[in-house]
Amino acid sequence: MLGTLTGALEVRGIKLEHDAISATARGFNALEDSVIKLKSIEIDYTLRVPESARETVDRALARHQEKCPMAKSLERAVEITWRADIQYA
Repeated sequence: MLGTLTGALEVRGIKLEHDAISATARGFNALEDSVIKLKSIEIDYTLRVPESARETVDRALARHQEKCPMAKSLERAVEITWRADIQYA
């Protein structure tokens, strides 16, 4: 999803330095019928963007999950949630 978010920002004219965007993901498993299954993924984004990009960043974040091929592939089997810590400069 990080790649999809980065791409969405770039398409909207916001090119971030490598260290201005990052993500940490955690997966949570559960035992079902003696099989360990991935049940959910939590993603925490950290972004440092210009103040002038606030509205654009909010729109990109709001739509990136529905445009991400991996998230779409997993959506019926794995719950995916995300949070964003955004620092505006």
